Amino acid sequence: MRTAERALHRSRQLFGALRPRVDAERRAEAVALLRDGERRLFASMTPRDQQHCLDVYARLRATSSDDRDLLVAALLHDAGKGRVALWHRVVYVLLAARAPRLLDRAAAPGEGDGWRQALYRCRHHEALGAQLARAAGATARVAALIAGDDVPGQAALTAADDA
Repeated sequence: MRTAERALHRSRQLFGALRPRVDAERRAEAVALLRDGERRLFASMTPRDQQHCLDVYARLRATSSDDRDLLVAALLHDAGKGRVALWHRVVYVLLAARAPRLLDRAAAPGEGDGWRQALYRCRHHEALGAQLARAAGATARVAALIAGDDVPGQAALTAADDA
């Protein structure tokens, strides 16, 4: 994606995140696909992340995908972010684009909800999400898709996430 396109995409994400609305009907349809532990993990996500994951799920469904693992990964792929505040996400995106070395130093693992931990979760949400998904009972392939591993379906998930 070119720089101007990415900036426009990120702007749309920001404005959509200011007032996230989770469509109850779409949510009910998608959540019916999930097992109990996966459903609890989805429910633990912020409304903003739930809506984004539902959008990714809908894009994959529109391509006639009936690959359960791929659809579950779409619904859970941002679970590793946890309850990161919007301003943390904005700082993360800006640092990732303009000062990645500073981001590497600032994003620190640890306990609590501090800004450094939030940046760490944003930076490593794929690996964290894969661990959470496995703990919630997801298949190894779902976890691999969430982790960004090179497995069948990864390109489709990435394309739907970036759209």
